[in-house]
Amino acid sequence: MMNHYAIEWIEAWCLENGWTDLFVERRNNFWAFPPGCVMPEPIPTHVLRLIKAEKGQTKEEKLWSISAILGTVVAVLSTVFLKCPMPLVLAFAFNAVTVAQLELEDA
Repeated sequence: MMNHYAIEWIEAWCLENGWTDLFVERRNNFWAFPPGCVMPEPIPTHVLRLIKAEKGQTKEEKLWSISAILGTVVAVLSTVFLKCPMPLVLAFAFNAVTVAQLELEDA
């Protein structure tokens, strides 16, 4: 599993909106104290989606995407030179896993 939100993005939003003491309960699940509250609450899902739409991909997501593209190019070249379809099959499997990981989970 990969992180879809950079902690810096969430910290900046919390600072702008008066939320304090940000912590990560588990991957991509952020909690903080809203203004004037004594109990932490999860950062609202619509806010996380808005931040994601504004900021784009995290470094980890970019790395996975680039590796999928490079792996595909290497697989195509290997398939041509080796006259064997197996590198393409492996690239397809790797790309399927990568795309599945890039999907945002519904909270």
